Amino acid sequence: QVQLGESGGGLVQAGGSLRLSCAASGRTFSSYAMGWFRQAPGKEREFVAAISFRGSNILYADSVKGRFTISRDNPKNTVYLQMNSLKPEDTAVYYCAARDTPEFYSVRSTAGWYDYWGQGTQVTVSS
Repeated sequence: QVQLGESGGGLVQAGGSLRLSCAASGRTFSSYAMGWFRQAPGKEREFVAAISFRGSNILYADSVKGRFTISRDNPKNTVYLQMNSLKPEDTAVYYCAARDTPEFYSVRSTAGWYDYWGQGTQVTVSS
């Protein structure tokens, strides 16, 4: 099992940047594919970005391509989401998710594929 804890959310003006972190417990973090999702009020949870356990395969939602960057530091059991050029429509609770997978290249954009979820961190972008 793995436990996930997000941090780094906050209030930022449009055009600004934030870096979210997701710290994971457990000895086998390096075998987990990791994803970031977000949920705005009144909307369904949506995919943001995901990274395979070796970092060789990365996916982004079209809405964040070129603005957000996902990365991971396996020795630190942490995955990051660098968010630049933030827009008011990026306002949401951001969740990290994990799945233990034997294939180093596996990564998905589907929320149901992930087994573990954090509690979320609020990101608010003012116009």
